[in-house]
Amino acid sequence: MKIKGTIDRPRLYVFKSNKHIYVQIIDDYNKKVLTSSSTISKEIKDFNKVFANCKTAKIVGQNIANKLRKLNIEKIVFDRGHNIYHGQIKELANATRNEGINF
Repeated sequence: MKIKGTIDRPRLYVFKSNKHIYVQIIDDYNKKVLTSSSTISKEIKDFNKVFANCKTAKIVGQNIANKLRKLNIEKIVFDRGHNIYHGQIKELANATRNEGINF
């Protein structure tokens, strides 16, 4: 089953590779990527020099939550892809929730 966002709740999609973690906010209604963040983003890469782990996943979650607040988005649909809700994915989701984003 494919997860889709709505007009008022865009989709937060998580992709995880062996070295990096990527997050995109996707507006499925207009088929656009609203914003994104990852461990290779400039603001995170300068802050932390290590690859994807739970600590960097938490930083990516906080960063994407800040970008969502700038876009006045408070509610999203969480799409973890084929990843298990464990470890890095769980830390990213909890960091995003702790910054005030509801899903």
